[in-house]
Amino acid sequence: MIAAARTADDVIAAPLPSRVDSEMLARAMTANEKVLDLRGLRCPQPVLRAKKALRAIPVGGTLVLECTDPLTVIDVPAFTNQTGHTLCAQTRDGEVYIFKIVKQR
Repeated sequence: MIAAARTADDVIAAPLPSRVDSEMLARAMTANEKVLDLRGLRCPQPVLRAKKALRAIPVGGTLVLECTDPLTVIDVPAFTNQTGHTLCAQTRDGEVYIFKIVKQR
């Protein structure tokens, strides 16, 4: 399965955690978002594809992951903690787990 890039309009808006500062929120909302459809992929593919996609995103840019693997709720936060990027939103829409990652470096 090939990951399809979509626009931010295809992703359901979700409330952000309170720990996100206003500057980060403004960057995430105004920057172009790249959306990866990773549905059907199992560990470790979603994290590996996210890592590769983040290389092409500028600092401050946002990567949105749409996954169906339940283990991504463990893997994606661990990935962002280890790499220094910010997980600014994590939601679930039915069987789809949606993550918004802001590139920090």
